[in-house]
Amino acid sequence: MQATKPTHVRYLILLMLFLVTTINYADRATIAIAGSSLQKDLGIDAVTLGYIFSAFGWAYVAGQIPGGWLLDRFGSKKVYALSIFTWSLFTVLQGYVGEFGISTAVVALFMLRFMVGLAEAPSFPGNARIVAAWFPTAERGTASAIFNSAQYFATVLFAPLMGWIVYRFGWQHVFIVMGVIGILFSLVWLKVIHSPRQHPMINEAEFNHIAANGAMVDMDQDKGKGKKTDGPKWDYIRQLLTNRMMLGVYLGQYCINGITYFFLTWFPVYLVQDRGMTILKAGFIASLPAICGFIGGVLGGVISDYLLRKGIR
Repeated sequence: MQATKPTHVRYLILLMLFLVTTINYADRATIAIAGSSLQKDLGIDAVTLGYIFSAFGWAYVAGQIPGGWLLDRFGSKKVYALSIFTWSLFTVLQGYVGEFGISTAVVALFMLRFMVGLAEAPSFPGNARIVAAWFPTAERGTASAIFNSAQYFATVLFAPLMGWIVYRFGWQHVFIVMGVIGILFSLVWLKVIHSPRQHPMINEAEFNHIAANGAMVDMDQDKGKGKKTDGPKWDYIRQLLTNRMMLGVYLGQYCINGITYFFLTWFPVYLVQDRGMTILKAGFIASLPAICGFIGGVLGGVISDYLLRKGIR
């Protein structure tokens, strides 16, 4: 009797992570694509725009540990779905700040960007949890690289599109279109995402394969059903902050984020204001660094898993 072939539901889950991360970074980039036109319409100077840009980062940092705790307490599916819906709603609302006076619009835009950052905080911890639950140890590098590469793919795909929307319809519509996409995706997320043990599409062969090879298949079991869990493990945080290898990871990630956020925020504004490009052309040019980042990100994960399979640590 022929054994049942395993399904490949984990690749569908990975596709969902790739898509949600693409939407995530596209929503972060809306303010950059709209920035030059927004400055002109609202009379915002470069310093004020810088504060608006940074509002996201301040909230995103502040929300990391609470966001991780919420994921541990209630599970990845529900917390992530609420996160997607909430940041998308705040993105839509940014399209209406022009209805207020200048000073009110600036404050409203700052607060809405702050709330987007707070709502997006659970996203990457959520990605990591879901990959850990669905993927064997030897496949996690590639899986993580694929969802991480979505941050560059978002710029490749959406920067030209958002540039065209600003050029054709005005900056307000960028926020509305991208926010609505995210709200609709939050509904798809609830339909498709489940833990491995509970997913209706997975068969026993695939479940046994991932469980036997290091996937943490029961990570989200019984979450949010009144089961008491401990709070944040502060000793774990201390260990992470004093581990030499992790400090190297933090430094590398800090450098990557600095470069990424420049291209995600100020680069389109620079192209329009200092290089004299139209927002339509700037949208296409802004996607070029992201293409390289996308290719490099995917290759990094593939090579990492290859080296692990070869026993190189």
